[in-house]
Amino acid sequence: MEAFRVEITLGFVAVYMVFCVAVGMWAMRRTHDASDFFVAGRHLGPLVVALAVFSSTLSGFGFVGGPGLVYSSGLSSMWMVIVAGFGYAIGFFLVSKRIRMIAGVRDALSLPDVIAARYNSEWARGLMAVTILLGVMGYLATQILAMALVLQSLLGATEMFAGISLITCVAWSLAVLVFYSVTGGIVASVYTDVIQGAIMAIAGVLILITASGIYSGGLPEANAVIFADDPEAALPFGTLGVITALGWGFVFGIGLAGQPHLVTKMMMNRKISDNRIIYPVSLIGYALAALLWFSIGIIMRATVLDGSMAPLDAPDSAAPVFLATFAHPLLAGIVFAALFAAIMSTSDAFLNIGTAAVIHDLPNAIRGRSVRRELFWARVVTVLITLVAAAFALYSYYGNDRLVALLGAFGWGTFAAAIVPVVVFGLNWERATAGAAVTAIITSLVLNFSVEIFSIRLPFGISGPFLAMVTSMTLFLIISLASRPPKLDPDIEQILKL
Repeated sequence: MEAFRVEITLGFVAVYMVFCVAVGMWAMRRTHDASDFFVAGRHLGPLVVALAVFSSTLSGFGFVGGPGLVYSSGLSSMWMVIVAGFGYAIGFFLVSKRIRMIAGVRDALSLPDVIAARYNSEWARGLMAVTILLGVMGYLATQILAMALVLQSLLGATEMFAGISLITCVAWSLAVLVFYSVTGGIVASVYTDVIQGAIMAIAGVLILITASGIYSGGLPEANAVIFADDPEAALPFGTLGVITALGWGFVFGIGLAGQPHLVTKMMMNRKISDNRIIYPVSLIGYALAALLWFSIGIIMRATVLDGSMAPLDAPDSAAPVFLATFAHPLLAGIVFAALFAAIMSTSDAFLNIGTAAVIHDLPNAIRGRSVRRELFWARVVTVLITLVAAAFALYSYYGNDRLVALLGAFGWGTFAAAIVPVVVFGLNWERATAGAAVTAIITSLVLNFSVEIFSIRLPFGISGPFLAMVTSMTLFLIISLASRPPKLDPDIEQILKL
């Protein structure tokens, strides 16, 4: 079986790609209007929503970027993962109930719709749409780049496709992604999540078992090899330092409740009481799937340091190389298929919210109504956003030398800094004002993009997203307290009092 490792892996991936095409065609028949395309008609069961929520959290960012970040900087990124439980708790206890109720009473199709209803402000709606569109480009680029890198690793190991370029792999990846997303919208995404979420959780456990068997002493021995080379890399804060690691913990912990692709899924369940099932299932699934983040990264760093593996060409190849070298061919095939599944579904979720921003939210904010023939234009704009994000991914990889994880962290931070104060505070505090929301969003975008575009190095290892998030939250509170209490619509006031 080892002799057919590449063929087995490609076979699993091919079967999954065919499955995506089939699901897209099936979902197209269930997608009749914009409500179906954007929020699946708000009739999903708790298990579907739970698996969709946790699998969207990891995707290519966790499967490819996570191990690559551990390989390059030690355990610094641990703080992106261990805070997830806190982030899920904030999302489900402080956001999910009220956002689902507002979506129901106002027939909201998107997060900016909810923001407009909460603050009675078209400025807040428009700026939230802009934020989502900008963040989508960074995060969607992460997914496209991760999928292309993995496909290049797989195909490059065959005689027929040896030396295949990354650009070609991006083009092939886009072809399947566009078909899948354009035909089925969010319906295709959430229903494939049922299968892919289960596969991801199982794969995380199996990868941990496999990684633990590489050294006789398991992962502790591998970590000892890393410690002997660089003690900082094996310690909890890694090589990037305490401030950076804790900053990531803050942004990824509290910021999880500000990720629009996750928050939007909280608007799709049939009943609010379903959250009692959705929360624990999504948290457990995430914890199991995230096991591969550290197990692969630690093993690859250790085996390179002890000389049993050649240094990797790029940190982001840690997961593909591990699977090709250490995993059983069947396990490798399953994990690669799960990886593509996670990337496809998360990409579709980002395309969905980005498209909603362009054809639904921005037109509503500017002229008071969305475009005509929303479903048609949703599919057209989906293609255009995919192409722009692909170009951004290639530029980031070739022109800016960005790791998948860091590119994803920028997208995550953009969302967190702008959305957390507006959503988490705003849905739980009647005193929150539209002026505070507008100021928080603008400030977060200016800080985040200024640090990124101008490559500003902040002191003490402080990251741009951390600075932007702390600043936006502080301004939101100060401006709301200093302003006259807002007059809320009766239905919104009643929901906030619950």
